[in-house]
Amino acid sequence: MAKDPVCGMQVDEKKAKYKVVHMGKTYYFCCLMCKEKFEENPHKYMKM
Repeated sequence: MAKDPVCGMQVDEKKAKYKVVHMGKTYYFCCLMCKEKFEENPHKYMKM
């Protein structure tokens, strides 16, 4: 399971409908809204 970086919800990587590869890492999202928020400002949601 992966954690949606926007809302914190657990997402099954194998079933995830929404994902983004950013700087070589794949991020998984529970819904389109979370994916779009991440794409607007990925550095806000990335763990340092």
